[in-house]
Amino acid sequence: MGEIVLQAYAKINLGLDVLRKREDGYHEVKMIMQRISLADTLVLRKCPGGGILLQGDTETDASGVPMDASNLVYRAIQMLKEEFQLEEGVEAVLSKRIPVAAGMAGGSADAAAALKGMNQLFSLGLSEQELRDRGVKLGADIPYCIMGGTALSEGIGERLTPLPPLPSCHILIAKPPVSVSTAFVYGNLRVDELPEHPDIDGMTEAIRQGSLQGVIDRMGNVLETVTIPAYPEIAVIKSIMLEYGAERSLMSGSGPTVFGIFPDEAKAMQAEQAIRKAGYAEQTYLVQPLL
Repeated sequence: MGEIVLQAYAKINLGLDVLRKREDGYHEVKMIMQRISLADTLVLRKCPGGGILLQGDTETDASGVPMDASNLVYRAIQMLKEEFQLEEGVEAVLSKRIPVAAGMAGGSADAAAALKGMNQLFSLGLSEQELRDRGVKLGADIPYCIMGGTALSEGIGERLTPLPPLPSCHILIAKPPVSVSTAFVYGNLRVDELPEHPDIDGMTEAIRQGSLQGVIDRMGNVLETVTIPAYPEIAVIKSIMLEYGAERSLMSGSGPTVFGIFPDEAKAMQAEQAIRKAGYAEQTYLVQPLL
């Protein structure tokens, strides 16, 4: 097997709650994660020389993404090369479509694809759980990105409970032209001062019952209390989506990406045009939830 081509899918958070800050500095979270049909592509192939060569696809925009040892793809490859003493070199070509620093786990998805690809390329025989155990050492979202689908995520994100698929719907993604530091958002979050917490347990039950409306009614993200005051354009994008017929609109992760769930594709397309015309986001995508 000389080459592997993998899709690295983005995620959104249908619900995101932060329960407390732990003594080790991490935050205890409770989230509903959802894979969507927006993906980067990662090509892995063996090459001579024993090293790691990571490069961006010239046909896609990977500007602002380091292609060196700081990249999670590089670190994931390096981790397995060292653990299994793999002497062959690895060339990786990354084609970016997921917005960078957007609250959609793009880097984590790429790293998850790298771990899965290395497992296949070198026939390492690692189970999904074994890949997840390694992935969490690189980033809290990576175990989910390895698993995918719809899931309840707890702890720092590493405790995952698979859920039934989200009912089919139309999701509009809009990322304003700003980058948000996850460290900034969590560092300024005051958990003990949050006015309310989303009903993650109720949302979990709604998903198990196949009730899209039950999910929509419970959508919430406590990180909006930090990110929206710093980047008010997020609130404007949310309001435009609602104005054009979104049943609910929410910031994903630590932001700044906003998504809206629409009853039909035509309304989502109208909202997308309005957001782009107003200049609030150039990176917009119409997507669906994925298994």
